[in-house]
Amino acid sequence: MPVRGEAPRGTALAPTGGGLARWGLSAAQSAAAAAALAFLARPPAGDGPGRFLLWAVTGAGKTEMIFPLLQHTLDRGGRALVATPRRDVVLELAPRLAKAFPDTSLATLYGGSDERWKDAHLTLATTHQLMRFYQGFDLVIIDELDAFPYHNDPMLAHAAASSCKPEGNFVYLSATPPAWLQREAAKGVLAHAKVPVRFHRHPLPVPRLIKMITVAECIKKRNLPSALKTNIQISLERDAQVFVFVTRIAQIEAFVNLMRRTFPGIHIEGTSSQDPDRASKVTAFRERTIRLLVTTTILERGVTIPRSDVFILDADNGLFDEASLVQMAGRAGRSMDDPAGRVVFASSRRTRSQVKAVVQIRNMNTIARRKGYLHSPSQT
Repeated sequence: MPVRGEAPRGTALAPTGGGLARWGLSAAQSAAAAAALAFLARPPAGDGPGRFLLWAVTGAGKTEMIFPLLQHTLDRGGRALVATPRRDVVLELAPRLAKAFPDTSLATLYGGSDERWKDAHLTLATTHQLMRFYQGFDLVIIDELDAFPYHNDPMLAHAAASSCKPEGNFVYLSATPPAWLQREAAKGVLAHAKVPVRFHRHPLPVPRLIKMITVAECIKKRNLPSALKTNIQISLERDAQVFVFVTRIAQIEAFVNLMRRTFPGIHIEGTSSQDPDRASKVTAFRERTIRLLVTTTILERGVTIPRSDVFILDADNGLFDEASLVQMAGRAGRSMDDPAGRVVFASSRRTRSQVKAVVQIRNMNTIARRKGYLHSPSQT
């Protein structure tokens, strides 16, 4: 008999649909939330907190799926925690949680927050704040557990593990779970549900791989390879917003200048974690004042730009692992009016990370198609 936190291989958890209707979830979201609710309803096994993975593609609407789980816990008099690595996500989620649970006390915790000592049934916090709690919650939801600064930080991982009551539950949310979680899910050791489709019910854009010299060589030669020029021109002509991801902050200024010479008349800018004007540039990019933005992995997640295409240069660089490539590719095709988008991996060689990223995206599309979540051709 499996212990709590485990599921027999090939056995799906029985979904329970009660209480889902009020949240307006899609079929894919409802199925995943129902599976998670069924897991939460299982009796404690007495061997520590249960663990459940919600593996949802970029743009699937993860936040909406946790509302029924929070409601389940709060209705039973429990305390719930939603933790995310990034302060900006905490600030974005706070009003959404307050609106969804208007009659529930909510504490919002981050560095500099004035609610540090507030006692609440529902807590929203950065992962750094988890060091303040010991076995304080019946439900702990960890969002973006693969993101910096939570990723590969043993201290934060220990703080998260200690924040849940022994008879409580962890729910992990991720579009790109770490390899160890993927392995546990594949083996049936970790109970999980996948959400393989976005709200608009179109397949995820599958990256194209093109061969090109490195960004450093482009800068040195003061020229872009014809394949890259052609593909960017196609994106500009179809009126897309163009993300160009590079690996090094130090290359951005020179590469922006090269792009401006190559595409005169197009407003091109660059930004990074060190740019004090990053927020205003992202806003200008969203508003289409800027048409092409050269950036780093700082914008690999948490930024949604309608009608955007994605170019990842030096895609064979070790800084771009499978998760980063999937997250960057996930910037494309997110809007209803342009659900396809275009994604290009450009590099001098094909790497395991590139291949695995493409396979992961294709697999999610296959699951979505098999489960009937995608629009039929007559509906598109």
